Amino acid sequence: MAIPTSLLIPILTTLLLILPSMAAASHHTLLSCLSDHSSPSASPISEVTFFPDNPSYSPVLNSYIRNLRFASPTTPKPLFIVAPTHISHIQASILCCRIHALELRIRSGGHDYDGLSYVSDSPFVILDMFNLRSVDVDIEDESAWVDSGATLGEVYFKIAEKSKIHGFPAGVCPTVGVGGHLSGAGYGNLMRKFGVSVDNVVDALIVDSNGRVLDRESMGEDLFWAIRGGGGASFGVIVSWKFKLVPLPETVSVFRIEKTMEEGAVDMLYKWQEVADKIDENLFIRVVILPVNKKTQKTAKAKFISLFLGSAQKLYSLISETLPELGVKAEDCLEMSWIESVLFWSNYPIGTPLNVLLERQPNSEKFLKKKSDYVQEPISKADLEGMLRKMMELKRPALTFNPYGGKMSEIAESETPFPHRAGNKYKIQYSVTWKEEGEEAADKNVELIRELYEYMTPHVSKSPRSAYLNYRDVDLGVNGNGNASYWEASQWGRKYFKGNFDRLVEVKTMVDPGNFFRYEQSIPSAAAYDCNGRGESL
Repeated sequence: MAIPTSLLIPILTTLLLILPSMAAASHHTLLSCLSDHSSPSASPISEVTFFPDNPSYSPVLNSYIRNLRFASPTTPKPLFIVAPTHISHIQASILCCRIHALELRIRSGGHDYDGLSYVSDSPFVILDMFNLRSVDVDIEDESAWVDSGATLGEVYFKIAEKSKIHGFPAGVCPTVGVGGHLSGAGYGNLMRKFGVSVDNVVDALIVDSNGRVLDRESMGEDLFWAIRGGGGASFGVIVSWKFKLVPLPETVSVFRIEKTMEEGAVDMLYKWQEVADKIDENLFIRVVILPVNKKTQKTAKAKFISLFLGSAQKLYSLISETLPELGVKAEDCLEMSWIESVLFWSNYPIGTPLNVLLERQPNSEKFLKKKSDYVQEPISKADLEGMLRKMMELKRPALTFNPYGGKMSEIAESETPFPHRAGNKYKIQYSVTWKEEGEEAADKNVELIRELYEYMTPHVSKSPRSAYLNYRDVDLGVNGNGNASYWEASQWGRKYFKGNFDRLVEVKTMVDPGNFFRYEQSIPSAAAYDCNGRGESL
């Protein structure tokens, strides 16, 4: 029966009066819980907890959103944000989210292509690690303990402060957060020499779903295996990592050249495919392929960017012998220190002060979508030309080719959850960015990258068509907020982890049977799946 209008207005008025007090009580209850479970020796957790009525809530939320698709007014927002400064703040956040049945999303840098670390359709909380960013470099031990909230730029800068002949193999973007980067394996231009980041990790500190603080010894080798490339947010909150530094020469060399289709880009790409994974492991040559849409020119171009662990003279000799098609000249090969090469690869002008690596915000934010693939057989010249012409037709999507071989072919697929080792010639990153706001622009640009991805199907890995976890892609499949069945999760899980997926499920079931740590593409717990009665177990 309909409520009479004469009664409806008083009811609405009463609700408007009591809702603010209900919200305040909720805040009070949650803050009390957080305070009760924090260490009295730590700074008050209330000082780093931000509810929507706090003036700092929006700045804190938005400061680490790197994809503007997830910064709109309609994007779901967290009930509150905790930016811990003490490990007990992490423990309290976990325990109170369990008590109040809230999802916990863990953010360490925001370079999360599909926003899964800070967006959910369920009531959720963000644990933002940006205050925990200590970098403790021990040159005598040739190691470093690094908090998850540090950026790669901060890590590189701190290493360079202590040594000119040490580095760490990780990504080329300085503002990426360590926590997400390492838990997804970590990939960069030193990988052909030293492997991915987690191949060099020797210890970690994690808080599990019961609030226990565990190191490698106390967590056990199964969990330690899982967090090194299996996505740490499925298993706990990784507070810090210990990794071995790698030895580097005092002088490294680089070059950057670009060629259009008319200048022979197709022939260069074809020859690059033949040698990039077989060449000296001290040399890494990335290719970025872009459509060119100028009034005076419609074409596509390939940019070749290198890092060589040695002198410019040796680089020139090596590239002239193995890849003369590039037309690299002696003067194109530039010598610098490794830390200066980090700036070069980040497109900073030569001579830029090193302390720019301490800046935690990128120069600009964009709307974006990314995808990934692996190539195991060379693409023919005709098909490479077709690919470039397809990119010219689509106008916006770009491709980045990253070579394998070297150390990557020497490590077994099962050594870590990251399985993409021998047999891969290179990895493709698909990328599209745009500046226009609104769903129409988003839909249009996402469809462009999907069309290019579909076009590349015949040329990439199969059974499964593999993908890189740190290029998180919800197109591969999602189910609710981490409540996927084993079968549902395996649809994307095997693309990321291949045969390692089953072991990750076993570890998840052992350490987080209730599936507290969950998100749209988290590793499922077989125990939670069985208890919820959603079908057959493993």
